[in-house]
Amino acid sequence: MSTETSKKAVIKQKAIHEGQEFAGIALYLAFFFCAVVTYRMLLLRQYQISYFNYGAALINALVIAKVILIGEYARLGHKREAKPLLYTSLYKAFMFSLLVLAFHILEEVIKLLIHGEKIVEALHRVQIDELLSRCVIIFCTFIPLFAFRELQRVIGEENFRSLFFRTGAMAKSDSATSTGSPRD
Repeated sequence: MSTETSKKAVIKQKAIHEGQEFAGIALYLAFFFCAVVTYRMLLLRQYQISYFNYGAALINALVIAKVILIGEYARLGHKREAKPLLYTSLYKAFMFSLLVLAFHILEEVIKLLIHGEKIVEALHRVQIDELLSRCVIIFCTFIPLFAFRELQRVIGEENFRSLFFRTGAMAKSDSATSTGSPRD
């Protein structure tokens, strides 16, 4: 019985951890996607608030967060983890942007197929320029996301959270790594 109980506890712990990862990524993406919606509305002088655009941005953040977790589960970009963090972060941002682009193209084709288009017509009607511009925004959004995720991987989840979310974490870190030399 204890092995079955421990298996359930491990599964529960993994589910909680994945839920926290999903929520963190989704909140990060939602912040940026809502900022882009606001920017676009102001740029186009659309001062009437369209809650549909914000809702679509939030749904998009949830979908892309799940795509990121699927890509990480598939170990996308893990071969480059021995490289410097900057290189690894840029590489993963690029690879995951391509993964999101592929999902967006698939989504657009499915939408057009549902509306009665043939597969060849659907592929021709996909607005690749709009999808590529989204991909550029997503790539720029992914750079700091993966930089933080790589930093978290290298220094450990507990140390990362301590540095970002606990008061006095830097003072403890500084005193632990101090060599006694004066600071400039």
